[in-house]
Amino acid sequence: MDLSAGRRKKSSCGAFGGAALLAMGLMVATPALAADVIRVASPYQTTTLDPMRSAAAGNIETYGQIYSRLLRRDPETGKLEPGLAEKWEVSQDGLTYTFHLRDAQFSDGSPITAADVAFSLERIHSDKKSAYPAPLGAVDSIKAGDDRTVVVTLKSPFAPFLGNVEIWNMGIVSKADVEKRGEDAFVKAPLTSGPYAVKEWKPNEKLVLEPNPHYWRKGYPKSDATVELMEIASPETRQAMIKAGEVDVMRSVPWAQIDDLKKVETIDMRLEPSTTIYMTLLSEKREPFSNLKARQAAAYAIDNKAMTKAVTHGYAQPANTTLPGSIEFHDKDNPGIPQDIAKAKQLLAESGMQGREVKILATADAAAQQLALLLQAQWQAIGLKPVIVNVDSGAWWDATGKGDYDAAANWWYNETPDPDLAVRWAVCGSCGSSSYNTFYENPKVDELVEQGTKEADPAKRAEIYKEIQKITTDEVAQIPLYYAPNAVAYSKRLQGIKLTPSLQWTLEDTTIAK
Repeated sequence: MDLSAGRRKKSSCGAFGGAALLAMGLMVATPALAADVIRVASPYQTTTLDPMRSAAAGNIETYGQIYSRLLRRDPETGKLEPGLAEKWEVSQDGLTYTFHLRDAQFSDGSPITAADVAFSLERIHSDKKSAYPAPLGAVDSIKAGDDRTVVVTLKSPFAPFLGNVEIWNMGIVSKADVEKRGEDAFVKAPLTSGPYAVKEWKPNEKLVLEPNPHYWRKGYPKSDATVELMEIASPETRQAMIKAGEVDVMRSVPWAQIDDLKKVETIDMRLEPSTTIYMTLLSEKREPFSNLKARQAAAYAIDNKAMTKAVTHGYAQPANTTLPGSIEFHDKDNPGIPQDIAKAKQLLAESGMQGREVKILATADAAAQQLALLLQAQWQAIGLKPVIVNVDSGAWWDATGKGDYDAAANWWYNETPDPDLAVRWAVCGSCGSSSYNTFYENPKVDELVEQGTKEADPAKRAEIYKEIQKITTDEVAQIPLYYAPNAVAYSKRLQGIKLTPSLQWTLEDTTIAK
């Protein structure tokens, strides 16, 4: 799903002292980080502590630190493992999942019961405030059998179900806490079920976490350090802070800064695996891109190999289909749509859309601006009249949600290795996302999406998703640009930390070198 940087707000950096001055080119002495604090600098905000209320990037990273889920994904192997559920069974017809809970507690020491699990999942499934109910779309009922047993019944067999109950919004909250204090109070200072408890939250600045003494994984977090998730919009300030030793982790390193950070002896600059795809949205709600040939012309005009090299300095891979390259059943043999200017001009002429104005939405983000300029140049070359329309993030979301735009470069990622959520988000017209605000709709694709979830045979599933990719790539549901790794810089004093493809920090596995 989409986690665009366009959602973030600018945060003040006036209190960042030496790093702020260093970002302006002034060398000053800076204090070393306290040994018992891990600081993560990210452009993404924490806006709520309720795991069902938001699908924004900063919140997703936060939820993983304060809430446990029924299952967990091993950060090294990617395999599903027991979480709050120590074991589970699936009925022969594939419709009933019975989860058996381990003895676990919330951060105040109160027990985590089946009633808490059923309450948490039901909120995601049916509450009007739920930001992302799609992963539980196949669920018919959720019930507590007894204090330690949860029974989930599906409407029909659904192959990705176990993976879906592991994703970021499936964190278990305290039913008693929410009902006693009310959702508004709970959102600000919740009881937690994950490795960390909330010590202090200053919205638009930082969230301070401390180890949860009642966490079910005994011996975790491995370090007794507090964690500060710091919101710092400026990449130059984040870079200066990690070079000065004022933070331990720099999230979202711009491509142009990677080579510089690789040279710093105290920094481990990594390109970590991700399921992120950068692509161009085309609104099919209006001309010119309601016309198939006009969309195909726009796609053939794009040299995504050159764009990938120019934008990412060669650190990303050109995309060949509408699905992320690292998920299961990605069709690496699909040729994609190569640049062919002559064919693009011919298709545009056949569409009758020559000379049409194309409004390209772009936020102030540097990458968004660069992509918009490259799209503009390549579409001008085939006879369109592209105009860049600069908007703030709120206006961007409002316009794309209504289809009130022509084109917009953006990114999204998939929460699990399974492709089901990806196709439901990006190319399914009847799945609630309007094919990620493009309003692309093909009944055959929607039918294949449903077939993919009900098919248990991996080989047959692979053929289904191969066909989905062929149809949606050929029909230009989106224009695939590139598959991007997560660019993250770490202080070498940390060991065991990483950002997983599902955007979860492994802070509970992290230790600090003495």
